[in-house]
Amino acid sequence: MTITTSSATALVPTSSASKYLQQLCKHWSHNLQVEFTPENGTVIFPRDARGANHPGDAVATFNVAETGLEVRIDASSEEQLEGLKGAVARHLDRFAFREAPLAFDWRHPVHSSPA
Repeated sequence: MTITTSSATALVPTSSASKYLQQLCKHWSHNLQVEFTPENGTVIFPRDARGANHPGDAVATFNVAETGLEVRIDASSEEQLEGLKGAVARHLDRFAFREAPLAFDWRHPVHSSPA
């Protein structure tokens, strides 16, 4: 079950976005639920992965863009979000070792409060 309370997005500048997306998704497909094409990928991180106890599963979405790789993480808690931001960055940097460290300019959506 996915319960989204925290999200972040980043556009990671690279000319090898499709290559890195596919490597990352293949790597995670050994242990996680993953779907991907050369242009898009989705990875589901279970709420109880590695002994955690988050309110819900998290979803990482990857899309090839003209200038790099778009990354979006939808998590069920701030703690889960922060952990996954670090995991995604570390894993991508491993695959992109020739151009690492990649730049992750994480952005969090602005939530408007009711009037």
